Amino acid sequence: MSKHKQKIQKIFEHPISGNIDSKKLLSALEHYGAEIDLTKEHHAKIHLNGKMYSMPLPHQGNTLSKDAVVDLRHYLEEVGLTPDKL
Repeated sequence: MSKHKQKIQKIFEHPISGNIDSKKLLSALEHYGAEIDLTKEHHAKIHLNGKMYSMPLPHQGNTLSKDAVVDLRHYLEEVGLTPDKL
């Protein structure tokens, strides 16, 4: 299994993972075709399959909050990027 697929699968784990590195996750999303724009407001605008999601980035360290993981999970389900479709 590729490291990119593992990163996407980690978003869908139960219980929610509190150890997801935002930089590695963004790299995995790019691997699957997402375009990423980093903003000055500390967000990553993720464009995939015609839809955009603005993900808040951590201010200290690289670990995403559990709330950010849940929101990202919903976005990925909406655009069809789920572990069963990789």
